[in-house]
Parts: sequence; structure tokens; C-alpha cells
Amino acid sequence: MDDMDWTVLSVLFENKNITETGKILRISQPAITYRLNKIEEEFEVKLFHRGRKGVFFTPQGEFLVNYASRMLKEFQMTKQEMLNFENKIQGVLRLSASSIFSRYKLPKILSEFSKKYPLVRFDVLTGWSEEVFNSIYKDQSHVGILRGTYNFSAVKRLLMKEKLLIVSKDPINLEHLPDLPRIYYNTDTSLKTLMDRWWSSHYADPPSISMRVDNMETCKELVLHGLGYAVLPSILLEENEKFYIYPCLNKDGSSVVRETWLIHKEEYQSNPIVNAFCNFLSEWTF
Repeated sequence: MDDMDWTVLSVLFENKNITETGKILRISQPAITYRLNKIEEEFEVKLFHRGRKGVFFTPQGEFLVNYASRMLKEFQMTKQEMLNFENKIQGVLRLSASSIFSRYKLPKILSEFSKKYPLVRFDVLTGWSEEVFNSIYKDQSHVGILRGTYNFSAVKRLLMKEKLLIVSKDPINLEHLPDLPRIYYNTDTSLKTLMDRWWSSHYADPPSISMRVDNMETCKELVLHGLGYAVLPSILLEENEKFYIYPCLNKDGSSVVRETWLIHKEEYQSNPIVNAFCNFLSEWTF
């Protein structure tokens, strides 16, 4: 088997039709059938059965399709690394980043990076910081950008710090905060822990949760319409928005801050694309 055989298997499995596979790959139907027959002869198995609605893969065929998918991925990664040996900053940067950072910071960063390195393409995953961490651990991404405190044994660089803020449409008395309606939002474990620690260090009573929503942006809009206060990271707030803002403070009077980190495994230190991106971010003004 070679890379074309892997591609034929993967495309056929996705489309379940030999004619459609030929159109996608621009290969004649007899040529595809010949390749499939040769694969069956090589492994001495039946890959699929034909039916009215297309082809149906046998268990052995599905196993071989999974192998082909893995090999195609490895092949593409190898081609990328071979390009990098020429010391040209080109190829694909596999990047994962927290959803909030991806919305408020990442588009401009990638736009400016593309101007400097136009031959680099991006494969971006977004999600909660736990998901970013897992994508790096499982080698699904070269580089991750996550928010909060995580134990990571490889390369870890601090990108920015942001304050945690109490946000309200109208003035509020912080001493009465437990009695005021608070809008709560789902977020990652790191931020939940940070907010809970701050709250428990200042108040004996739990907050009065009036609403629960699924994300920070919805929460901010509800606050803007006077439906309660919220505890939000400063990255969400813009200068022209009309909020009353109070910093969350530690017992010593310092601001409670949330950190954003860039992480990647040691083996990617020598990757020219990763190296260029890390150096680019080290010069970026957040």
C-alpha cells in the first residue's frame, strides 16, 4: 500500500460510492477498482460488499481504513517536517486556544503572523482550557494557549495577565454583594476555582444566583441590561461599554489576576514554525 491507496480507502469509506470517489480523486472507476482488488489480494481479506446504496465495509475493511487514516496523517506531518528542513517558515501550525482568547485576541495575532510568514497555514482548535491542555498532551496540536493555572512539565511561557472584575450596570455596595442578584456562567475549572477562592475569602454567605447561562458573552449582555452583576475577566470588557467596574482584591489589597499561558512539548522546540510563532508572541503587546 502507498499514500494513494490510503487516500482511496479513506475517501471511499467517507462517500460509500466508487463512482463518487473517482470524481473526487479524479481517477477512473476501473483504476480505483483495480487498486482495491490489489489491496484485497495483498491482505487476503474482503474489504467491502456492494449494495444498492453503495458499498459497505467489512470489519477488516474498517480496520484497514483506520490504519490508512493514521498513515495519511503521519505522511502529511512528515512532508511538513521535510519542508521545514529547508529552513523556510512554511507548512501547517496546529494550534489550540481557549475560546475567549480565540475570540478577543487570536484573530489579530494570526492576521499579523500571516503577513510576516505568508507560507504558514493554520489548523486551529478552540475550546475550554482543559480541552486545550488535552490537545497538547495527545499531540493533536503543536502549540496551546490556555488560561489559568495548569501543571505542565514541558515548555510554558506566560503571555498575559488580566484582572478579575465585578461588573454591574448600576453602582453597587460590595458589602451587600451576597444579597444582590448574580448572573452565573459556565466556565472551565480553573476560573471557577479562582472565583470561588476569592468569594470565600471575603464573604461567609454564598452568592445569590439569579440566572445561570452557558457562556461569558451572554452573561455580559444580561449585566448590560441591568439584570444583575457578574464576576468577569477583563478581556471581555471594551472601553466604550457602560459598566460600573470593581476589581476583585486579595486580602493584601492586590488584584486577583488570571494568567494566560503558551504551552508546547519539548520536541517541538526545533520546529521552525513553532519557534517562529513563539518568538512572534514574545514580542506581541497584550
